[in-house]
Amino acid sequence: MAMTKPVSHDVVRKPTTRPANPRFSSGPCAKIPTFSLEKLADAPLGRSHRAAVGKARLKAAIDGTREILGIPDDYRIGIVPASDTGAVEMAMWSLLGARKATMLAWESFGAGWVTDVVKQLKIDAEVKTADYGDIVDLASVDFDTDVVFTWNGTTSGVRVPNGDAIPADRAGLTICDATSAAFAMDLPWDKLDVTTFSWQKVLGGEAAHGMLVLSPRAVERLESYTPAWPLPKIFRLTKGGKLIEGIFVGETINTPSMLAVEDYLVALDWARSVGGLQGLIARANANTKAIADFVELHDWIDFLAQDPATVSNTSVCLKFTDPRIHDGAAFAKAVAKRLEAEGVALDVGAYRDAPPGLRIWCGGTVETADIAAMLPWLEWAFATEIEAQTKAA
Repeated sequence: MAMTKPVSHDVVRKPTTRPANPRFSSGPCAKIPTFSLEKLADAPLGRSHRAAVGKARLKAAIDGTREILGIPDDYRIGIVPASDTGAVEMAMWSLLGARKATMLAWESFGAGWVTDVVKQLKIDAEVKTADYGDIVDLASVDFDTDVVFTWNGTTSGVRVPNGDAIPADRAGLTICDATSAAFAMDLPWDKLDVTTFSWQKVLGGEAAHGMLVLSPRAVERLESYTPAWPLPKIFRLTKGGKLIEGIFVGETINTPSMLAVEDYLVALDWARSVGGLQGLIARANANTKAIADFVELHDWIDFLAQDPATVSNTSVCLKFTDPRIHDGAAFAKAVAKRLEAEGVALDVGAYRDAPPGLRIWCGGTVETADIAAMLPWLEWAFATEIEAQTKAA
């Protein structure tokens, strides 16, 4: 990101300090720092999720989500099947088609939603895309259409900086995939009509469960519009033209894992202990700043994001910029492999559809001390691979 950086190609000695936790995967993400299996001892295993104890746990998960994220009281929050993907698909299949849609994509998951809407649902939609590292010009978007977008590009390391471009008096709905943004970014709920995320991202919960947040405008659409296509049972949010309210008080569509629910409740408790949403944001920002400081000091690496205002504070994507690198994909994979072999950074390779580079998770469950301990190893791995490449030439 810096205009000029110190250039140094000195031999780098192998570091001696290792991260206490080398897990920097962008999903499933690192568990909370205080995690232990003993914390799940109170999970009501072998009990029906429809029993009072099961309903109470599920309702606590919904209420805790509302509390920490600051979701308005008149918004509905539901626990749905199939993680964030299930929540997004449920929203698109149930809500789209009433008016023209606008699909925004700047990374692989957003591109997937485009495919589903244009090729599967065959909805009249304008598609706006941006290359990896950029986002669509939000000022050019017609928010009188239904707009589908990702808040944070998990595979590109770019995020929407704020909701200023979304008008309060929009006629269309905004459907936002916020799976790597919720609990790490201050989402403007008044600008979002449908918001989705999963437990296995920022809070490091277990996978398979999605969260669906609906504004009153979204509920109004659900109760006044019936899609032209049949809806599978797990997508149905209404019955007889009315919202199925039970979904939003913990009566899930299908059987949830009560162990995963307990794990999410433990994570919510930990989130409270670090200062709630603002504490989580501060932790993610500190992690990202550690990487930004490193990038500032090294001429061979940079953020994939082109605009500093759009740099993600969760899925931080980096690219190698050294002109001596001849095969970017092979080089990035080799660096990631060296880091994993040393046990200092696991799962940090770029997403398969993304440009070559690294992706380091910086959400609040990651300790800044671990990021700081990992970065000298990154410098070592880079220098070691450059040397190996030079010898092989």
